[in-house]
Amino acid sequence: MTPQVVLNIIDQARRQEAHSGTFLRQLGEKASSLPATITIDGYQPATCLFQFAVEYIEMAPRLIECVEACAREAGKSDLFAPFIDAATRYFTQPSALLVRYDGLDGLLIRAYLCHRLMEEMYENNRSIRASDLVDIEATHANLLVHQLIGEPFANELDDAITLTLLQIAGTPDYYELNLDPFVEHAQNAAWDWMRQYWENLLVRNHIRFSLGNGL
Repeated sequence: MTPQVVLNIIDQARRQEAHSGTFLRQLGEKASSLPATITIDGYQPATCLFQFAVEYIEMAPRLIECVEACAREAGKSDLFAPFIDAATRYFTQPSALLVRYDGLDGLLIRAYLCHRLMEEMYENNRSIRASDLVDIEATHANLLVHQLIGEPFANELDDAITLTLLQIAGTPDYYELNLDPFVEHAQNAAWDWMRQYWENLLVRNHIRFSLGNGL
């Protein structure tokens, strides 16, 4: 898979949405029932959520490409290949659980699985956890999408991510593995661009988090 393949899938879904408006209406309903910890400052909350969702979806193939490039440059392609393959299959070979969800709604679910798998990949290795490669804004974005997908389905998706992670790297050996070469190669212009993208994703769509005891 190349990012362009998935971006083409996204473009097709956007054209479908332009005719139906289904996803925008769904987000309008979601906007009025978000937790108090999430505030939308824009005067059209549904539009803010819509643009956020599209950007979040478009980020997934770029994230896969970035991780793949860093792994290759660090000589760790074999180690990261299972994560990349699993994240790719969410789009190209969705499970029976996902097939019935199409359009941007379905792509948001697939992107959530991709981003959450990569987040867990970072969290379950000591070297990457200590590197601060992943910003809190990425976690906030995932939390927001969890809310947009809705429970209990989003919890089922998280359980599926946990199972996939255990299958790929469910041993203490992975946590203790020295992945400093990957971290070093991740500190490059491509990753910096991605970091800035995450840092501004919520802000440019007029969405704020105020985490307390809620989420």
